Amino acid sequence: MEQAKKLLEDSTGKAMSLLEEFRNFALKGNVVDLAIGVIIGGAFGKIVDSLVKHIIMPLVGLVLPGDQGYLGWKFVFHGKEVPFGLFVGEVVNFVIVALALWIFLVKFLGWLTRSKKQEAQVPRPTRDQELLAEIRDLLRGGQTGTG
Repeated sequence: MEQAKKLLEDSTGKAMSLLEEFRNFALKGNVVDLAIGVIIGGAFGKIVDSLVKHIIMPLVGLVLPGDQGYLGWKFVFHGKEVPFGLFVGEVVNFVIVALALWIFLVKFLGWLTRSKKQEAQVPRPTRDQELLAEIRDLLRGGQTGTG
């Protein structure tokens, strides 16, 4: 009986420890930021998907022949029809999303990190240099006042 009670206390303690550890992990800023990024990314993907399906591919379908626009694009291989229009639409969708991510991640964030690095590279004067600059400024001020 005593052993069962100790086992129950140990398992309850471990469960509470796991729960507390998970709570600390889930409430970290990085996890919340990641969740927000995933939600915004999903919404962005839907917008791009709609852009491709309802605007870009129908315009392409006007230029290229087909009964139902790009939906009707297919070729026949050994008597079987292979529809490739939807696949082309998904490829265009992927290219637009990849281009947007590349512009944001590589170019924009790269520009931000470069500008931060340049700001960080400017060395701050040492205390000796600050004192020498103050002395120089005082000497310049004294010369102009006596002239």
